[in-house]
Amino acid sequence: MGKSLFKLTSLNLNGIRSAATKGVEAWLEKTAPDCICVQEVKAQAADVAGRFEVLAGMQGHFQFAEKKGYSGVAIYTRHTPSDVIVGWDGGEFDAEGRYVELRFDTPKRKLSIISSYFPSGSSGEERQAAKFRFLAGFEPHLAALKKKREFVLCGDINIAHQEKDLKNWKGNLKNSGFLPEERAWMTSLLSDTGLVDVYRQLQPDTTDACYTWWSNRGQAYAKNVGWRLDYHLATPAIAALARSEHIDKGEKFSDHAPITIDYDLSL
Repeated sequence: MGKSLFKLTSLNLNGIRSAATKGVEAWLEKTAPDCICVQEVKAQAADVAGRFEVLAGMQGHFQFAEKKGYSGVAIYTRHTPSDVIVGWDGGEFDAEGRYVELRFDTPKRKLSIISSYFPSGSSGEERQAAKFRFLAGFEPHLAALKKKREFVLCGDINIAHQEKDLKNWKGNLKNSGFLPEERAWMTSLLSDTGLVDVYRQLQPDTTDACYTWWSNRGQAYAKNVGWRLDYHLATPAIAALARSEHIDKGEKFSDHAPITIDYDLSL
């Protein structure tokens, strides 16, 4: 029997306490990922203590937002990291709880797994300006990290990159998440920085099957009027180890679906 694959999941929880009431722990027990990167924890350290520090046998590592009930990211893992990096900018976005990185260093490779939650600009100009500040700083951060380490970043990127990544692309050309500047940033990240959109490497042409988020308005979920906002972005050597992908649209722990990719990788 060959070695098992490394199962890596990403999921925006839209609140860890809310997702827990909707069965996310039982689902994790059943699907048994090696590691899950989560976003929008919407909790503080005191809320997590004694309740959510461990999920389905995986140890959690967190960055909480200073503002209660807002943002926050975590990585749950079955493997002990050699280092935990909390935050990336030391300022505005660390205060919002948007980045945690686990490092797994072996003689063979230096590997990082990152959970990140990109800002949304949909609430107005002020938050869109913050989103652009985040993007402007984050690309050089990832470029610098790529020179030192292999990594896979899992997260809610809050950008649908191409027309095939959302249902109503024509109607969203002026909306946050599909603005030309955001899409150009994504193109630059993949081309200039050399990162790989792992889902698109495995499924280059899917449309309706690729969505990971649905608005709560109307019947977007029932009609599958969705967006692909959740990604695995990896350095080429790690992306080359990706073997299969799965978006679990049938589960409703939040307004996002879990996206899992299996890598031919051992820690």
